[in-house]
Amino acid sequence: MATGTLQQREILIGVTGGIAAYKTADLTSKLVQAGARVTVAMTPAATKFIGPTTFEALTGRRVYLDLFQPIEHPQGEHIGLARRAELYLIAPATADCLAKLAQGHADDLVSTLALTVTCPVLLAPAMNTEMWKKPPVQRNLKQVADDGMLCVEPGSGWLSCGQVGPGRMAEPAEILARITEILTVKS
Repeated sequence: MATGTLQQREILIGVTGGIAAYKTADLTSKLVQAGARVTVAMTPAATKFIGPTTFEALTGRRVYLDLFQPIEHPQGEHIGLARRAELYLIAPATADCLAKLAQGHADDLVSTLALTVTCPVLLAPAMNTEMWKKPPVQRNLKQVADDGMLCVEPGSGWLSCGQVGPGRMAEPAEILARITEILTVKS
């Protein structure tokens, strides 16, 4: 399944605290199968939904969890990881994550990386329908778009809360297609 566009490309994935993180694991596997080099950073809340070991097994790389305990990069993971990334995907991008990004907050590794990278930033929002429809969330989404971040719009469907409606994170195949499109233009 190796796709020429993704061969040896450095993709950084930020995982935030939402049930849709299981889809991010599937997407990570697809990216690796396509030949991409994938590194994952997780918020503390993300680890409540899916374990770092899952992403380490899928990528063959360490998962980064902490902004203040550099493992690989003495100046901080937000510097080293940002320098090598060709695309930064945040999936799921929760309402909290969108609010942080819209305001320029950097209180965890995932949000700090968003301010540090110079590559394209792609967001895959996921949240409850009522949250998705709220004016502050839509305002934050507009702000991050105005700031140059890209978005794969969520779909409509069954949500973990038992509702059916908009807010469901885009499917891995759709996000993979968008990543390929972005990196094709960037090449």
